[in-house]
Amino acid sequence: MEYRKLTNSEYTELSSRILYEDNHLLIVNKNVGEIVQGDKTGDETISDKYKAFIAERDNKPGKVFLGIPHRLDRPVSGITILAKTSKALERMTALFRDGNVHKTYWALVYSEPNPKTGELDNFIVRNEKLNKSFIVPKGKDVKGAKQAKLIYSLIGHTDRYFLVEIQLLTGRHHQIRCQLSGIGCTIKGDLKYGASRSNPDGGISLHARKINFIHPIKKEEINITAPLPSSWKGV
Repeated sequence: MEYRKLTNSEYTELSSRILYEDNHLLIVNKNVGEIVQGDKTGDETISDKYKAFIAERDNKPGKVFLGIPHRLDRPVSGITILAKTSKALERMTALFRDGNVHKTYWALVYSEPNPKTGELDNFIVRNEKLNKSFIVPKGKDVKGAKQAKLIYSLIGHTDRYFLVEIQLLTGRHHQIRCQLSGIGCTIKGDLKYGASRSNPDGGISLHARKINFIHPIKKEEINITAPLPSSWKGV
């Protein structure tokens, strides 16, 4: 199978974003705007880019396998795990499903959270037509609503924004975006959840910063931290 030829700059840029790699996993730092899984836009996915990269780097004539055990929304940046074997894909998918992958996000928000540290526990429901999630009012029974839990803490600020760290306890559609907006802490650039203007790059200031799990094959502890995007100046 032939993959597209990468330019020298593309090859160098993709190589620079690899955070961890072995025979089983490839962990990379996703840019804002990249898609993890194919969608109706037909845009090239991050896995397609790295398939072409591996084929070229390793002079691999056959098909390159890169499975997707989890996804990161298009406007979000940060840690993305790709599986290099079907065995690793199956086991990583199970780790995510069972809550054994510990994810930490950083977000720039417009307002200081009050209190500065806390746990959010809501039921949220996804509206497929709007591609948006909504918090269900307490005591109301809504079909399809799922419990969403996270822990947040204020860890810094810039002249205009507040830096919040989030520990995800569940993995729901747009969970962080929805729940932070629900306490008046809309993420910078997130028009869908209340921001007044977009970021210049069209993304939102939400970054998958750290990840921790036990390697599904090697059984070693893996701790990864992703550098912040260059647009996060002063953080």
